[in-house]
Amino acid sequence: MALNKTLLIVDDEKNTRDGLRDALEDHYEVYVAGDSDGALATMEADPPEVMITDLRLGGEDGMELIEKALKLPKPPICIMMTAYGSVDTAVEAMKRGAYDFVTKPVNIDRLEILIQRALRDRETRTENEELRKQASQRTGLESLIGQSPAMVEVFDTIRQVAPSRATVLIQGETGTGKELAARAIHSLSTRASKKFIAVHGKAFSAQLLESELFGHERGAFTGAFERRAGRFEQAAGGTLFLDEIGEIDENTQVKILRVLGEHTFERVGGNQTLHTDVRLVAASNKDLAALVAEGRFRDDLYFRLNVVQVTMPPLRARKEDLPLLVQAFLKESSKENGKPPREFAAEAMACILDYNWPGNVRELRAAVEHAVVMCGAAKIGVRDLPASVRQAVTLPAGTTDPRPASGGLNLHQTERTLIFRALEESHGNRTRAAERLGISRRTLHRRLKELSISKTQSPNP
Repeated sequence: MALNKTLLIVDDEKNTRDGLRDALEDHYEVYVAGDSDGALATMEADPPEVMITDLRLGGEDGMELIEKALKLPKPPICIMMTAYGSVDTAVEAMKRGAYDFVTKPVNIDRLEILIQRALRDRETRTENEELRKQASQRTGLESLIGQSPAMVEVFDTIRQVAPSRATVLIQGETGTGKELAARAIHSLSTRASKKFIAVHGKAFSAQLLESELFGHERGAFTGAFERRAGRFEQAAGGTLFLDEIGEIDENTQVKILRVLGEHTFERVGGNQTLHTDVRLVAASNKDLAALVAEGRFRDDLYFRLNVVQVTMPPLRARKEDLPLLVQAFLKESSKENGKPPREFAAEAMACILDYNWPGNVRELRAAVEHAVVMCGAAKIGVRDLPASVRQAVTLPAGTTDPRPASGGLNLHQTERTLIFRALEESHGNRTRAAERLGISRRTLHRRLKELSISKTQSPNP
């Protein structure tokens, strides 16, 4: 059993707790406490994996200590010791949350077997919970929505690279779905049954990121109260997704380079060389090749990362995917917010099609949810969209439209097409056409006049 597993022995008899410590400290790091207060103080400062407590602690009750221990942020496995070995005691201990119990005088061999079994059970339970959590999340290519040529290319690359061992670099603007692509690579790989762990490089300082990735030893720095396994250890056999890799410092870059080359590393403050089998998928919203040219990113690490590159296209480059994305987010947001299923009115959809989406898919999802929450009518209208979307496509008279003259979508042309289609399907009946468009007859009449559309006119100017 690894020495970093910690035990806390709680007994008001000094000889008992010292004897147990002597018997167990060859295999575990053992703490002792003589009462409930001392035990709780120890657990709060340095949470142990296992607490072994006597039923009688002077004037205190070991059952109550178990209840308090199990309410801590990092609760230990609790094993009860008692000289009053009866079925009633065992049942009550289990009801309070104890894993098991032993009778005094304690049989050390049986206790060690019990501790090892408890630790294995917890490890299995933790792994199962992680797998269930990952299974509940959207994984695989079904989480990436689109049928545009740009997305088809992304799908093809992911399918090709996923079964391999190759390191992958995902490039793309913020909000384009880089983590979803990384999860898809993991779920389609031979590592799918193992962990997928994501770390965002920009979320940590240089020292904290190093500790987050490689772990640290107890006392390695202020606040390091216990040994901690890093993400390279936690993701063993699985996939580590390192987002915003262009933001990390050079010292950490060197350590990552070593892991990729030798599959070895040391924890912060430690000298033991550890081995790991992890597939690294990195991502950046910056051009790493440009950072290399500027001397801000190591070229050797860039070449190690960029074995296969997946480029996530911005939403403005695949606007034909907007209807599919909107429908998916509409269904998702309605369910999450307890709203009845609705659809977008034609004018609102025209706004969505015309907007440039600088925040990409992430911004679109937020905009759809905003519209779902704000809508109080049968259909979602323009007024239900975020102000940023409405204002960007409703330009004052005399201003210059910043959108491209060719190759982009034009709001007026889209609106003309939708109105013409509604009139055609309503056989020229403006009341029914207005209902189909989700607008009033008066609004339709005004837009017909402004756009110079007659009942029999073609939608093209």
